[in-house]
Amino acid sequence: MNKLLNYSLVLAAIAVALPTSAAPKSKPTNIIVVFIDDMGYGDLGSYGATGYKTPNLDRMAAQGVRFTNFVSAQGVCSASRAGIMTGCYPNRLGISGALMPDSKIGLNPEEETMAEILKKQNYKTAAIGKWHLGHLKEFLPLQQGFDEYLGLPYSNDMWPVGFDGLPAAPNTNKARYPVLPLIEGNEKVREMKTLEDQSELTTLYTERAVKFITENKKNPFFIYLAHSMCHIPLAVSGKFKGKSQQGLFGDVIMEIDWSVGEIMKTLEKNGIEKNTLVVFTSDNGPWLNFGNHAGSAGGLREGKGGSFEGGQREPCIMKWPDQIAPGTICNQLASTIDLLPTFAEIAQADLPKKKIDGVSILPLLKGVPDAHPRESFLYYYRKNSLECVRKGTWKLVFAHPGQTYHGFEPGKDGFPGKTNGNFNFEEGLYDLRRDPGEQYDVKAFYPEVVAELKKIADEAREDLGDDLTNNPGKNRREPGKAN
Repeated sequence: MNKLLNYSLVLAAIAVALPTSAAPKSKPTNIIVVFIDDMGYGDLGSYGATGYKTPNLDRMAAQGVRFTNFVSAQGVCSASRAGIMTGCYPNRLGISGALMPDSKIGLNPEEETMAEILKKQNYKTAAIGKWHLGHLKEFLPLQQGFDEYLGLPYSNDMWPVGFDGLPAAPNTNKARYPVLPLIEGNEKVREMKTLEDQSELTTLYTERAVKFITENKKNPFFIYLAHSMCHIPLAVSGKFKGKSQQGLFGDVIMEIDWSVGEIMKTLEKNGIEKNTLVVFTSDNGPWLNFGNHAGSAGGLREGKGGSFEGGQREPCIMKWPDQIAPGTICNQLASTIDLLPTFAEIAQADLPKKKIDGVSILPLLKGVPDAHPRESFLYYYRKNSLECVRKGTWKLVFAHPGQTYHGFEPGKDGFPGKTNGNFNFEEGLYDLRRDPGEQYDVKAFYPEVVAELKKIADEAREDLGDDLTNNPGKNRREPGKAN
């Protein structure tokens, strides 16, 4: 009996010592970012939109987390995309404004993108849709960590077509643009010449995303799906044309919602929904002077092309079954520059070697009580102008020239209205908890808050610089430059 007992103990010890190869190793989390162009804070059903429905995104919000204080890296195309892709304030990288079809710069290939970070963990990577970080080959996605690319190299209005959809008149700014190219890999595979051509884009991008998911369902994968819509000119497929009560803009948003639904169905069909984090957000706020072809800032001040909340606060919804509690609302400050470090933590990947500005917001996704991973945020615009600083719910706006839509009649049906691009905004302190529309300057009541925010601004100017105070900054880096 004792021999039998001893033999059993030896077997048990051997079993403990052996590697637990029988236990299946969990597959790394798949990550999908759906990045919309020019969508405002008020453009989804769960954020108050009316006149059209967004059932798939509303369902995603009900099954995940909806952020109410999520800001883009900057309120304009290329800069915002540099921020989300690298986890940096875009002015740190020398990227500002919207790169043009004749630009000779792009995102420096020496910067590490979220795709490159995830590829080190054996992720398959795809960029689909609008890139706008340099149209020359050395700056395109395949040279920035992506295995596949299909999309437009820049904004869909950078083409020789007028606001009426007809060829641009000679000697106009639009007439100087080349024909809009659709790029696959590094090569042009098609020219987008008409609005009818552009009406295919949302479906084209969606089908490529569905294909990539299906082909890589057994691998960890990362998809950056950057829709060209709802940037003007608006175009929608026959599936949704005339379906909303808000005209063409509503039709376009309904098709974007359909796209998200197709992606969710594909994840479910392939049994990988629970192992996939899906992030939905936008690059900047609405281009308000386009009137009924623009979105809604949801009551926030101004829109695209500035540093007030309407230009940078975005809808953001994330779904990650069994990790994010359903129906969560997060009111904490977060930004697109926080996505790269968050993905790195999820994938157990190293952060970029060069300094970044983002912080992991994984505690917010996990619902950690009292988590405040991001305490402050810097609002830069133009080439390198520090226009605002935020800490918590306090936002200090510095005196600066900027664009205003206020007081101008908006355009209609694809034609722009006027704006003032050099309006002089005055310094003001705003309590965004009580005054999200930034209407009531309270700096006279809270001098200690102003002093605290100015201290943050002084530190930022030493680090990143500030054109408004003629400070070049010590730690800015150069963009990529064409050979």
